[in-house]
Amino acid sequence: MKLFSKPKKALLTAATLMLTAAASHGATPKYIFYYIGDGMGIAEATNAQLFNKEVLGNEDPLLMTTFPVVTMITTHSASSDVTDSAAAGTALATGYKTRNGMLGMDADTVAVTSVARILADNGYGVGLVTTVAIDDATPAAFYTHVPNRGMFYEIGRDLAQSGYQFAAGASLRGTRDRDGKDNGLMDLFKQNNVAVSYGLDGIDKTAKKQLVLSPFHNSMSNEVGLAVDSLENALTLTGMTQACLDHLMRTNPGKFFMMVEGGSIDHNGHSNDGGASVRETINFNNALQIAYDFYRKHPNETLILVTADHETGGMSVGCRATGYSAHPEVARAQKISKDKFNEYCRDLVNSGNIPTWDEMQTFLAENLGFGTAVKLSDSELNDLRDTYATAFVSKHPSRFVDKAISLLNSKSGFGWTTNDHTGHPVPLYVIGAGADQFTGFNDNTDLPKKILKLTGKTPKGK
Repeated sequence: MKLFSKPKKALLTAATLMLTAAASHGATPKYIFYYIGDGMGIAEATNAQLFNKEVLGNEDPLLMTTFPVVTMITTHSASSDVTDSAAAGTALATGYKTRNGMLGMDADTVAVTSVARILADNGYGVGLVTTVAIDDATPAAFYTHVPNRGMFYEIGRDLAQSGYQFAAGASLRGTRDRDGKDNGLMDLFKQNNVAVSYGLDGIDKTAKKQLVLSPFHNSMSNEVGLAVDSLENALTLTGMTQACLDHLMRTNPGKFFMMVEGGSIDHNGHSNDGGASVRETINFNNALQIAYDFYRKHPNETLILVTADHETGGMSVGCRATGYSAHPEVARAQKISKDKFNEYCRDLVNSGNIPTWDEMQTFLAENLGFGTAVKLSDSELNDLRDTYATAFVSKHPSRFVDKAISLLNSKSGFGWTTNDHTGHPVPLYVIGAGADQFTGFNDNTDLPKKILKLTGKTPKGK
């Protein structure tokens, strides 16, 4: 298999490359797309590339990997070689390092200004889109200044008062006080003339400022729904990205800045769910097509950057069980995420409706392909059955879920080293006006500084 062989359609044509080269030198981007795959390291991108080709049958490589500038960025924070999303988001948004857990402030707790804020103050429209909560660390770094990423009321207040034209994500988590009472946060959006909808169908197309939250915001506060779970009526990253672009073209067609986060890649890294991870990375790449189609119409005025805040899980391509090979096609049969599988098993325990082993085997066959697409040895099957028995009797079904997903990972070649972040450098893919300014090895703090330099705007000091 030639994973990086020349594609039939998606690789940039010679004419497009010439346009890209012309656009790269001395150009001032009017339209800036900043895509951030939360937790997306090189292994996540490579496994998604393999899955895209071998399982989905796409000869064309992932769009982001075809961009003319392909390099790496370092991700350490001011307090650790292994960053969290708050410190990494702050670096990507403001150009300043900070300590883990802090947003929009430097390591000395002094507020620093994001590239989105500076551009907004200079007439750019701003849109923020994410598959997780809109007050989560990465999107929040573009509009808030708090010493603790868990200050959800203050973060939500800052969003309401930001003046940004569009924001979309799973939920806002600061709408209740400690006693569970409404604290008036949503009223602030109304006072600041921000129209709020729960789903894309309810968007007010006459409003100048729009907030879109998930229809499931109460039950799924930090997830719009994972791609592998195919949740009906869920927000999608592609849908939110298109809605954001449509809104900015209506309200600020002359120039705008968009941040688009694939936040769920990180969630699957934390849970070590390889099959869900590759699908979420492909989902992120699919949303990139919207920006690329726009770029092709405006090649001399558009800049697209695709990167990550950090890597999550220490993912590998191939593992001890697969040796010198990887088998992403094994994960084809997975129809449920590890998170949803855990939820399903917890509900069974709480209801007292414990399935028999035969019933559980049927579930595993239908949702993970065990016994059909995924072949288990007698010893593996017996070990899984023993884990099932002890986990459900002890009312800790997550142990059984861990075992089942670990088996699927090992058969697929998805290795993991941690349930947390790692300090690996992460990829950077760039195309468009000023793309040549991002060649070479960068630190995450370099990206917003270079964006502002290209637009002729001056970073604000502390």
